[in-house]
Amino acid sequence: MYKRVLLKLSGESLGGPTGKGIDEESLKKFAKQISSAVKEGFQIAIVNGGGNIFRGIQGLGKGYDRVTGDRMGMLATVINSLALSSALRSEGIRAEVFTATPMEPIAKYYERDAAVKVLEEGGVSLLSGGTGNPFFSTDSGAALRALEIGADALLKGTRVDGVYTADPEKDPSAVKYSELTFQEALLKHLKVMDQTAFALCEQGPVPIVVFDINEPGSLLKLLRGEKVGTLVHA
Repeated sequence: MYKRVLLKLSGESLGGPTGKGIDEESLKKFAKQISSAVKEGFQIAIVNGGGNIFRGIQGLGKGYDRVTGDRMGMLATVINSLALSSALRSEGIRAEVFTATPMEPIAKYYERDAAVKVLEEGGVSLLSGGTGNPFFSTDSGAALRALEIGADALLKGTRVDGVYTADPEKDPSAVKYSELTFQEALLKHLKVMDQTAFALCEQGPVPIVVFDINEPGSLLKLLRGEKVGTLVHA
């Protein structure tokens, strides 16, 4: 169904059960899922969040202005990408970390053609540092990079198996959507991604699939065309 995708992982997912720091078992679990898909010929670029280490907006009122806080959050995404790249290499997969602002020799400065070349050669490109600008979330960064690399879809790996009428972790009566249009998601005020990211994907158009990345084999099933998660499309 999809040949090239942008996989968005939250920082909290890398933090394991607590959502804090970097959980070794979670890294291994994600690396195995991703490497299995890459070995089947799928092209995967990854954008990590940084909330397990530092979320920029949390700095407000704690001595950080918004710009400084967002920059700290960007650095957190680089740390997460470096950790996941190491886990992927342990699975025998080439993994290159790119950053939105220059950070050599820690990682390569992001350049679209270079990132795409890694994908075409059977590796994984980890696109870190958000957009390189404050006031933009990693969701927005993921949407932007998905458009730039020509991704067939943006896959949002979460701990919930799709989009629901309400938060299923708080409301047991919440009903899952199997499919939605961008306009339906907007009218229903569903929190698929933030509004900037959502607008970019709609403009593409790049479909969004929200799925449970913690479910073993879910990524490969989705890429093979099986019905997994919730599809949001034009």
